[in-house]
Amino acid sequence: MRMEESGYGCWQYPRKMEIRALFGMSLPELTEMMAAMGQKPYRARQVFEALYKQRVSGVMEMTTLSTGLRGELEAGGWMVGLPEIVQTATSVDGTERYLMRMADGETVETVWMPDGDGGERGDGSEAAVEEAGETETAEEAVAGMKTQIPFGNDNQRGESFWDRRGNGRARSNFGTLAENGFRRATICISSQVGCAVNCQFCLTAKLGIKRNLTAGEIAGQVAAVLNRHGIQIRKDRINLVFMGMGEPFLNYDSFMKSVKLLVEGIGIPESRMTVSTSGILPGIEAFAKETVRPKLALSLNASNDVVRERIMPITRKWDIAALLEAVQKIPLRTREWVTFEYVLLGGVNDQPEHANEVLDLLVGMRAKVNLIVWNPGPGIDYVQPKPGDVAVFQKMLIEGGIATYIRRPRGRDIYAACGQLKRTVSEPELVMIGAAV
Repeated sequence: MRMEESGYGCWQYPRKMEIRALFGMSLPELTEMMAAMGQKPYRARQVFEALYKQRVSGVMEMTTLSTGLRGELEAGGWMVGLPEIVQTATSVDGTERYLMRMADGETVETVWMPDGDGGERGDGSEAAVEEAGETETAEEAVAGMKTQIPFGNDNQRGESFWDRRGNGRARSNFGTLAENGFRRATICISSQVGCAVNCQFCLTAKLGIKRNLTAGEIAGQVAAVLNRHGIQIRKDRINLVFMGMGEPFLNYDSFMKSVKLLVEGIGIPESRMTVSTSGILPGIEAFAKETVRPKLALSLNASNDVVRERIMPITRKWDIAALLEAVQKIPLRTREWVTFEYVLLGGVNDQPEHANEVLDLLVGMRAKVNLIVWNPGPGIDYVQPKPGDVAVFQKMLIEGGIATYIRRPRGRDIYAACGQLKRTVSEPELVMIGAAV
């Protein structure tokens, strides 16, 4: 499904020497390219497998190709073209935040969360089943206590290292994550350099928008992180969330192409992916028609248009009623639920009257709510909600029949949590830069 012309035309062999990325090309595009080079279609499949299954870093690593063909690719200016991890920040909870540099020098941020943040709970997916029973109190969510335990300290995590690893599988089926004591991991991916939506509580909004990422740059973030951690796709359980920098539905074609590359190429099922949108109506309508698509999370963040317009100006274009109408037209899969994300801002949208309005909005929908305690950032004049207010809000929604969870803050001390990504490049070393928070 396409919202607009993406600019992909017939492939042409470059007449001048220029650097061109293979990563991001689909199998049909590679087939066309190989045909133009006088090669048979099976060569395209070999390149596709090398790029996405083997996750090679360079053309010369494509050992299924002849030495001559690899040389011809390099002579033609072709490279794999994965984003480069140029800086890393490591949180006390094991979360890692990466500054990713693209070929043109632009940078975005990507986040690695061992054991995830609980965002999939209750959405009906396999990932949700894995997270069943993992809970967090309002006090822990506000303070970030559970996730600020030093990495690897199993006794303080409340369960043993041996209980955590492998999801009950035989040792021979352990992947890299299980060997390190984790059930799964989540990668948070960016879709744009900056963001144009201008949510008032989000650090990324301060960047403005520079440009869209290509499909290869979006999926390439995943490949770069998988390579860094030596992940084995068939053994390790990886969840993906398109919740980093940018609004995916304002870069719809590249986002959806990256999804297909991740599913068909790298091998991560779409049921383990979630895309978050601030509420781009044409994007939601196009998304409803896709046959291969991630789960949807709508950033609601307010119970009425007055409040939402103040904290999310995009509401002036598409109000809550229009968004909910579009969401209800999405043909949900068996056991699939739509997630509504709700960032709690102290004294703004966190009171009982707001909870009652949320219940009125979502009545009758196959919906769950993820409450997100606002993560502080410099230059943003909001405050965190009181733990008691968070607890009351959650209780009211649950008693009203809406499955409601408090999402665990991950990497808050390094500005890696929800709403904190900001292309931090001023610090020479991104380690504990946000410890004061």
